[in-house]
Amino acid sequence: MKAAVVLGAGQNPSYGDFPEPICKENEVKVNVIAAALTPLAKARAAGTHYSSGGAYPFVAGADGVGHLDDGTRVFFLLPKPPQGAMAERITVPNGQWLRLPDSIDDLSAASIANAGMSSWAALVQRARIKSGQAVLVNGATGASGQLAVRIARHLGASRVIATGRNEKVLNALGADSVVLLSEDIDAFEAAVAEQFKNGIDIVLDYLWGASARAILLAAAKIQSGTPTRFVQIGSVTGEEVSLPARILRSSGVEMLGSGIGSLSLEQLMLSVSEMLNEASSAQLSLEYSAVPLINVGSVWGLKDGRRYIFTMK
Repeated sequence: MKAAVVLGAGQNPSYGDFPEPICKENEVKVNVIAAALTPLAKARAAGTHYSSGGAYPFVAGADGVGHLDDGTRVFFLLPKPPQGAMAERITVPNGQWLRLPDSIDDLSAASIANAGMSSWAALVQRARIKSGQAVLVNGATGASGQLAVRIARHLGASRVIATGRNEKVLNALGADSVVLLSEDIDAFEAAVAEQFKNGIDIVLDYLWGASARAILLAAAKIQSGTPTRFVQIGSVTGEEVSLPARILRSSGVEMLGSGIGSLSLEQLMLSVSEMLNEASSAQLSLEYSAVPLINVGSVWGLKDGRRYIFTMK
């Protein structure tokens, strides 16, 4: 069968042949329709994500949509290596696939599943959001951040604050307040501190690095009496942050992580199921470009800001 195959460390996937999977007990065979080129898929393929396997060759892709032999439309997550989502066929253990609701089409589901799951799981499973709480999304102009703004609102947030570098996208998100992230990190911290004066219950952080440090410093400086759950989801702008110990001693900040490991597979699957079932009513969608998998080699390394969905045909 054809697949996007990673042959060695540091190599981008290439379109080629890969052995047909053998379906074992407590597994299902999925005829793959589409799989998104997500930051998670890229990081796992590059071997830089903490959940990467490290054995070669393997098929790229962390999640996707397809159908069972009986025609049932499904979403699946984390096929067992060396399998990956970007193949014509895969096998998936029971518990790592779910039926897609009729309210969403295949490619739309593939485009939002991973991105929407990240904030849904962070808000519901980790931050335990309650109606009326205020949410700040750090890194709101990326695909996951854009959905996070809408998901926070859908889950009952009374106020949503969005940060990001792309001013045009930032202003189009429909957030209650926006804070532009520039090279002047002190100005960014001061602007965020103004937002904390009105209380922020939850921070969803997709960036880490300097902006996350500034947010934590602002939270510690403004003694609003409101506990803040800081949920770390992604590290687009840096893997490490140096923090003064006083941030945790002198404030109500609670730091949590949200991802593979801090959440069980059952929690991740529950989150994506809830999110996909609510996608229509929550108006969750992303613009994307559908590309045949045969073009994986020419698309994989592009940095044009577009979201790509690989289709198997």
